[in-house]
Formats: sequence, structure tokens, C-alpha cells
Amino acid sequence: MNSTCSWSRRVTRVAVAGLALGLVTVAAPANANVPEGWSDPDAVDPLHFLALVLGIPLALALVIILVVITPGLIRGEKFAHSNAAPDSEWFGGPRSGTDALPAPDNAESKAGGASGKW
Repeated sequence: MNSTCSWSRRVTRVAVAGLALGLVTVAAPANANVPEGWSDPDAVDPLHFLALVLGIPLALALVIILVVITPGLIRGEKFAHSNAAPDSEWFGGPRSGTDALPAPDNAESKAGGASGKW
């Protein structure tokens, strides 16, 4: 039991030392000076930065919204919010709704929709 405990301590020490050495090695280039041949760029204007970071994505989002909503607006659909429960949506079904479906012929007929039995 004692040998297992010392083995796990040794593995832990090696892992911590390796992690510390890896972090120091990775962080070392951050202390480097700028090479002499490189230019020293001007400071970035904060408004220009905000225009790039916020303006372009917002403009792109507005264009996507307009591309999606415009066909519905042309057809005359309304996009107003209401608290009423939405009507049922049947994708690929008849445009006139369930009125276009055949009614059951008799009590045993399976026409007219789904059924479930327990």
C-alpha cells in the first residue's frame, strides 16, 4: 500500500513539473522585443474598431432579416405579435385545412386522421 502511494506522488510531481515547464516555455515568446525591421503601427481609433466589431455583424444580420422577411411582406403576411394561441400548422397538407380531407364513411372507417387505442 505504501509503494502505491509513493508512486502516485511521484507521478503527480512529474506531471506538475512538466505542466509548469510547459507553461513557462509557451509564455517565453511573450517577453520578446519587436524586431528592428518591423514597423510600429499607429494606434487604432476606437470608433473604427467598434464599427468593425459591431457594425459589420449588425449590418449583416439586418440584411439576412430583410432577405427572410421580404417575401412574406410582398405576399401580404402580417408579422405582428399577439398573445393568442397560434393556429395549427400542417406542412405539406392541403391549403384549405382539414376540410379537404375525406370524412369517415362509417364507424369502422379509418379515414379522417390518426387514431390511438389503449
